[in-house]
Amino acid sequence: MLFTIVIPAYKSQFLEECITSIISQTLSDFELIIVNDSSPQPVEEIVKKFTDPRIKYSRNESNIGAEHLVTNWNNALKLANGKFFMMMGDDDKLEPNYLEEFSKLIDKYKDLDVYHCRSKIIDENSIPFKLTPSWPEYETVYDSIWHRISGFRLQFISDFVYRTEALKQNGGFYDVPLAWASDDITAYIASSKKGIAHINLPIFNYRQTRFTITSSGNSGLKMKAILIEKNWYENFLKTTPDSINDKIIRGNIIKLLGAYFQSKKLRTMADSMDSQFFSNLLRWNRSKNLYDITTTDIAKAAFKSIKKKF
Repeated sequence: MLFTIVIPAYKSQFLEECITSIISQTLSDFELIIVNDSSPQPVEEIVKKFTDPRIKYSRNESNIGAEHLVTNWNNALKLANGKFFMMMGDDDKLEPNYLEEFSKLIDKYKDLDVYHCRSKIIDENSIPFKLTPSWPEYETVYDSIWHRISGFRLQFISDFVYRTEALKQNGGFYDVPLAWASDDITAYIASSKKGIAHINLPIFNYRQTRFTITSSGNSGLKMKAILIEKNWYENFLKTTPDSINDKIIRGNIIKLLGAYFQSKKLRTMADSMDSQFFSNLLRWNRSKNLYDITTTDIAKAAFKSIKKKF
């Protein structure tokens, strides 16, 4: 089997549309594994509408939840039989030629462990309103990281396709609370030695709604995730690459890291102050040592929160 597609399903609102986009692929050599994360919504009822033999369904005995989202992903990865693997959001959509285009790219770059495509961002009515930036057809991991932390990239877990065996050997998806930056770090690990290839056709549709997990969640967990992400970058950048160009880019990345993570921390604190301003202000002040933040950082975040209201 060539591809395994996994949907860790919890929300049911767009699930039928999501499944339909998968079983309508022009390339038919795939399995679809749907894992119901013990959802109170009618996930199972929707899955039962489909009789396609490529669909395999299971239900978690208890809810793993957003905090441990990566655990759910890695449990699903263990079930994969395809040579290549992708994780699908339960409210997103594939273009009909998604797998066909990835198959072409894999044939061209046979030795890589990770591949990527451009995406459209769609609203609750499935109307596209934005495109993610284009990439070169091939680049090293250092180019990927530099463009990402410079703010030139927008990417999601479902626009990456992995070689299944390599992903498993790397320990699966990198575990970060709320899966914050897990997709980024996992892709960097997969491309660290061989690089990554890209399709500039927008063949994935990411749905942006008020229910998107990445736009919600506990601010303390988000700050913990930021520290884990920062630690991964610092450890990765300790190794000097062989390529002269990569050495230059590595130096540029190191210069950007401080501002990049300060911006993430300020945004997380500011967002938390949008509600319960004073209690969260005091909470961050008590947690300065825990999250490596200063009084000045907290003041800047408070200003950002106040500014958004005017």
